[in-house]
Amino acid sequence: MTDAVRFPRAEATPDHRTVLTAQGIPDGAEVPPRVASLVDEALKIYSTHVDAVGTSVEISIEEFGAIYPGDGRNAHRTPLEAIYPEARRLALFAITVGEPVCAEIRRLFDHGDAALGYTLDTIASTGAEGLADSMARNYELGFSGSGPDVSNVRVLPYSPGYCGWHVSGQAKLFEALRPEGIGITLNSSFLMQPLKSVSGVLVAADREAHDFDIDFAFCTDCADQNCRERIHSVLDDSGGGQ
Repeated sequence: MTDAVRFPRAEATPDHRTVLTAQGIPDGAEVPPRVASLVDEALKIYSTHVDAVGTSVEISIEEFGAIYPGDGRNAHRTPLEAIYPEARRLALFAITVGEPVCAEIRRLFDHGDAALGYTLDTIASTGAEGLADSMARNYELGFSGSGPDVSNVRVLPYSPGYCGWHVSGQAKLFEALRPEGIGITLNSSFLMQPLKSVSGVLVAADREAHDFDIDFAFCTDCADQNCRERIHSVLDDSGGGQ
């Protein structure tokens, strides 16, 4: 059964620090007044236009085993192919911050306001990523009180286009999840519309299962390797959603 959820505006909105970090300004660094002003203005626009919604459906390990290979274009060896068989539970998911935000980004660029358009684009991207994390947290909360044997379970989202899961994997994922019901569609290039959307699988597994070494062929081409931060978030968290 597919579940849909509409997110409160506050949950769908990243904070200033997250936006600045995404723009390459580290914590503690001086923020140029022009940048701070753009972030404030873009957040106001975002809060007016955001329409965040998500959907998910639980699947078995066997069912995901038929989805994950896609049409055979995954990397030869990937982290997720070793992680998902260790899952306690799995759920496909998709979220979006909505088409109105994406339309406003396009409008700003079309009208020559590239700086504000770029800032709003950054906010929408970080907002969408934050919603994927919210889906993971909410899924993990579903384990609360279900017994001591799940106290070590943590949930992370994994998406096509990352860590060797080819973006074409979106096709089989969409066939199983049907996120068209919340307004998310897939084009012939496997890009989602609205563009500021995230899809993938929520993997609920013992925290150690999410750990892997950065020794895959595609790791050398990864710009930020933020997988390490994700892994540390579950390995170092003793509380989780319990």
